[in-house]
Amino acid sequence: MPDARLALALAILAGPAVAAGEVAPYAVEGDAIPRPLTATPGDPVRGRAIVADRQRGLCLLCHAGPFPDQPFQGNLAPDLAGAGNRWTAAQLRMRLVDGKRLNPDSIMPSYHRTEGLSRVAPALRGRPLLRAQEIEDVVAFLATLREEGAGP
Repeated sequence: MPDARLALALAILAGPAVAAGEVAPYAVEGDAIPRPLTATPGDPVRGRAIVADRQRGLCLLCHAGPFPDQPFQGNLAPDLAGAGNRWTAAQLRMRLVDGKRLNPDSIMPSYHRTEGLSRVAPALRGRPLLRAQEIEDVVAFLATLREEGAGP
């Protein structure tokens, strides 16, 4: 049984594990989620890929941004150019995880919330649209979008 105790100790030290279909725990403070959802920093390259992917992130269906390689960008939501100036990483995280908490009438999906959603495809029930690490990757990417000459 020493192996089982070691595994338990390592799991406790590592913190809560979040499987692909689970929602990472988070605490909201005002209009932000100040602490990252994972211990691994977000990767802006992976985040850009998620934002530009029309089957995973779906961001460009509603948002435009600095994506010259992506035709047919949306105009229903704020332009993502300068997002890193307009919002902190904690505010971006909140908007991705559960933007409806800030604006219940928003058409933007809550990418990491599963509770209280009524219009969800059966295959997606109980599963977040993006895993915790994917949220952190998108936050890392959006935080890099700064307009020239604008301060944070």
